[in-house]
Formats: sequence, C-alpha cells, structure tokens
Amino acid sequence: MTHDQHANVSWNERVNEWEEVAASPAFQRLADNILEHASPTLADRVVDIGAGTGLLTLRVAPLVRDVLAIDAAPAMVERVIAIGKREGLENISGAVADLRELGLPDGSRTLAISNYAYHHVDHEDKRVALQDLYRVLAPGGRVVICDMMFAVSLRPRDRRIIWDKVKLISKRGPAGVLRVLKNAGKIATGTWEHPERPEAWEQLLTEIGFVEVASYELTNESGLVTARRP
Repeated sequence: MTHDQHANVSWNERVNEWEEVAASPAFQRLADNILEHASPTLADRVVDIGAGTGLLTLRVAPLVRDVLAIDAAPAMVERVIAIGKREGLENISGAVADLRELGLPDGSRTLAISNYAYHHVDHEDKRVALQDLYRVLAPGGRVVICDMMFAVSLRPRDRRIIWDKVKLISKRGPAGVLRVLKNAGKIATGTWEHPERPEAWEQLLTEIGFVEVASYELTNESGLVTARRP
C-alpha cells in the first residue's frame, strides 16, 4: 500500500471526527471567510477540493448552479452526498479524486473553493495541483483557498504560530510532549505536513498564470489566497 493509500484509509476512518471539527466555531469562521471572498452566484459551477464532510459544499450549494465535492477519501464523499440528499440539496454531486489530478473537463468550473486540503502535499505537488485547477477553470474562473499558511522559520509570525502549537499540545501532558517530539522528527525528515507562507502561495499562483492574486492572514495558522484565471 502506498503512502497516499494509507492516508486515504486513515481519512475514511475519520469521517465522524472530521465532521465535529468542521462544526467547530473556528472552522465555521473559516468557511465564512472563504464564501465572503468567493462571492458565489447562481450562475457558478463550483468545485470544492478536499471537501471532507461538506463544510463548504453544503453552505455554497443553495447559492450556486451546482457544486462538485471532491475528496480522496470515498467515505468523505459518501457523507457529503448523504447529507445533501437529507437536506434536499439536489445540485450536489461527488467524486473521488486526488487534488493533483481532478479528472474534470477543461474549463468546466467557474469557481474553486478549498479548506485545509493543500497542506497535505509538498510545494511541487501544490504546483501540479494548481496547474490542473487552472485547466479545469473557465476563463474568468475564481479560486479561493484557505489552508495552514506558515513555515518553520524565524519570521515573527511563523515563530508565534509554532510556539502556540507547541504550548497547546504540551498542555496534554506526557502524551502531548511525545507528540511534539514526533512532529519535530517528522519536520527533520520532511514527512510532516506541508504548509506554505502566503507569499509562496502568491508566487505559485502567479507563475502558473493566475491574475488578481492576493493573500490574507486569518486567525492562528490560517491564511487565505484568492486568484482568477484570465
């Protein structure tokens, strides 16, 4: 089993847990920010990348023509579809796909939204994913991505975020300290998550060809980038 397959199995087993995370006030505020910057319209055909249990999909569906929820974990996609049917949202569809290869027709979507998905892939895989997203968007199509946006560096914001995380985890006692040590080992070996600073996101999007690229720092480690395909 490959690393990606292991990851998918893990996320398939975390549907209920992730639904609780998505329902938290912090993630609801992130969703508010994403939708505010996305400005969805009834003409939009939306793709929600790394949809999870539907935090964004379920909120944007009543505002748009249709929305496609994409996630690498089949159990997540099944949950989104089930909730959508239960709530009478008939314009939701789902697909199991890797964010690096969406498997959608060229120019088929007008708005792409995502929350806390891209930090699971490294810098070069982000480039691959955003290149495929550029292909999938119609001319004028918009992108709004929220994610962990910081780096392991000595910059003041980065240091504050990392220190806050260490303090929070350490409060959990010996198990928390062990987790800090494990994460430090993962950082040293390059196997930890792959957040990027907002400036790195802006550079990637610009190099790929997006225009009107902008980034915004949100609470804690979160950040948001917006862009448009010309």
